[in-house]
Amino acid sequence: MTPLLSVRDVSKSYGQRIGCTEASFDLYPGEVMGIVGESGSGKSTLLNCLAGHLEPDRGEVIFDTRSDGPRDTLRMSEPERRMLARTDWAFVHQNPRDGLRMAVSAGGNVGERLMAVGARHYGKIRDGAIDWLGRVEIDESRIDDRPRAFSGGMQQRLQIARNLVTGPRLVFMDEPTGGLDVSVQARLLDLLRGLVREMGLSAIIVTHDLAVVRLLADRLMVMKSGRVVETGLTDQVLDDPQHPYTQLLVSSVLQV
Repeated sequence: MTPLLSVRDVSKSYGQRIGCTEASFDLYPGEVMGIVGESGSGKSTLLNCLAGHLEPDRGEVIFDTRSDGPRDTLRMSEPERRMLARTDWAFVHQNPRDGLRMAVSAGGNVGERLMAVGARHYGKIRDGAIDWLGRVEIDESRIDDRPRAFSGGMQQRLQIARNLVTGPRLVFMDEPTGGLDVSVQARLLDLLRGLVREMGLSAIIVTHDLAVVRLLADRLMVMKSGRVVETGLTDQVLDDPQHPYTQLLVSSVLQV
């Protein structure tokens, strides 16, 4: 099977400080990869390099495109990357305000992404928005409300609807449950797990919460000081960590 995404030796430094160095892995269709590590480990730098938000110093990010097969996204033109970000890719921010247009209605936020890929029929766009609001457990009656009238959990669910309405194949998630209280986190995680399975999504999830990756991720990558120090099946890594740093991460959670 051809990997959906092949990452080869991706490295990024900020002057003397290493963001991430020589990160390499393959992600297959329908697979969810979790990336964990403490603050400053390089996990968000790596995610942003993969998603095109940061330009790495070196490396390759090869995506199996629908039309042209595997292509290095770092060598794509800017219009090509923008189209990829609107269609086959999606990015869920930790703070939903970074991924939503706060002055636009809930329905408009979802509809905008449909319009970005060519939808023009108002009735069909609105129907699509209503369908997706329902799928993320937002009542149809809120379609004309602006996101600022929503709770944090509802804003995050709206951001997910906005991202997934175009049927992307790869979703990047940066601490998707961060900043939410425990009960809201649990509901959001159940929703995400259901959507990932239903849509056959591939995803890369950055988080410091090992419970999140245990629930959502098939495989796990552990980062420390910009380097990948351990990788493997999620349960295997969490239940039998091999690297001293991973052992420390797991034991610190168990002690809480």
